Amino acid sequence: MRFTKMHGIGNDYIYVDCLAQTVKDPGEVAKFVSDRHFGIGGDGLVLISPSQTADFEMRMYNADGSQGEMCGNAIRCVAKYAYDRGLTEKTRISIDTLAGTKYLELAVEGGKVARVKVNMGAPELAAEKIPVVADGERAVDVPIEVSGKTYRMTCVSMGNPHCVVFLDEDVRQFGLAGVGPSFENHPRFPKRINTEFVNVIDRHTLRMRVWERGSGETLACGTGACASVVAAIVNGKVEKEATVRLLGGELSISWEGGDAPVYMTGPAATVFDGEIELPAGLQ
Repeated sequence: MRFTKMHGIGNDYIYVDCLAQTVKDPGEVAKFVSDRHFGIGGDGLVLISPSQTADFEMRMYNADGSQGEMCGNAIRCVAKYAYDRGLTEKTRISIDTLAGTKYLELAVEGGKVARVKVNMGAPELAAEKIPVVADGERAVDVPIEVSGKTYRMTCVSMGNPHCVVFLDEDVRQFGLAGVGPSFENHPRFPKRINTEFVNVIDRHTLRMRVWERGSGETLACGTGACASVVAAIVNGKVEKEATVRLLGGELSISWEGGDAPVYMTGPAATVFDGEIELPAGLQ
């Protein structure tokens, strides 16, 4: 299987051009290639395919083989792959995902895509649509007990479900590995959850770490950064635009509120191309 390793501020995936080849069992392939000791190493697998409704189709699979609806860092890399490899000459493209069609603007430098601005669509705050089990219509600044400790969460869907927790303690010192799995598999989240732990630095800056559903802690999460800014805005913590500092770098997020779309801007990078021999059952 031919592949390209790419990352968006450290959120790394294995990308396969399915315009030129097919992947037999993407969930199992994702588990195999994501392994950082016996595979290629990554947070999951992304398939780039033709689309009947958009310029391209993106399907992503987490490191545990489960399929995700959307990935903000991955979709920027798909755009870079398509432009840099000559699959499109357009700098405004559309990409079909399980969370709907997303629209992207490509910033090109020296003939290569350097940054991508993505219209991520409007956030969803209705609890039943995220989904999260809640007493009211929304889960905004509500308590949740996890591993014997009570946190306050705000839940947002950016096409995939997110639980945002604002911390007073320094998130860089927070014991994420100990609590992340308990959030992910908490009974209040019927489809599991991506959890963002966030410090508010000022009215325009957040610092975030993320525990991703199906992958564990990653260096960045684009939809999680969007969800964190939305949560910060609805809780009155930041203005309509903010920089999110993640372990792998920074993303710029803006939202005017209501049904307006969230915009995410950030870089995308190619690491290397390669070819891997899959186990017999996956060939």
